[in-house]
Amino acid sequence: MGKFTKKITETNIRIGEVRFSYANIFVPRKSDDSADGKYSVCIIIPKDDKETIAAIEAAVNAAKQKGKTEKWGGKIPANVRTPLRDGDIDREDDEAFAGCYFLNASSKNKPGIRVLENSASYEAMDAEDFYSGCYGAVTVNFFPYENSGNKGVAAGLNNLIKTRDGERLSGGRSADEDFGDLCGSSCLD
Repeated sequence: MGKFTKKITETNIRIGEVRFSYANIFVPRKSDDSADGKYSVCIIIPKDDKETIAAIEAAVNAAKQKGKTEKWGGKIPANVRTPLRDGDIDREDDEAFAGCYFLNASSKNKPGIRVLENSASYEAMDAEDFYSGCYGAVTVNFFPYENSGNKGVAAGLNNLIKTRDGERLSGGRSADEDFGDLCGSSCLD
């Protein structure tokens, strides 16, 4: 398997292996600020993954420089918002975020969603293939914004790949877990 974290452009990177939460990637989720809805995912990154954190910080800084020239009148605001947050502070009551940073990425366009299995991949079709709690890699594009007086850098969701299973964060169980003892894997294929 190749290296997960990779710079694609100054502001577009592939990061992983990370854990996914709040995966709204098959159907766009509607909110007050988006009538059409957006696809989104929360990306949980272990704090000890220094390479990934450095890549995110470099891409965010590149997006700030773009914002300086394209959005913010020649200077980077002192209170510019950035997407990388500390799970020990901002999600202190959620053990899935302990010892981790996280960021939320979203897009109006549906991301490409793949599952890696035995060095090959296939398209993920539903939440049985890709769910909150699984692990993988994601491509994210960081971009500057100015909206209603708020200035910052946001994370745009591009594509995702699941590399391995993890405990479901939704608390649900898969059909394999519930029925696998009845007929083995042959009746669930």
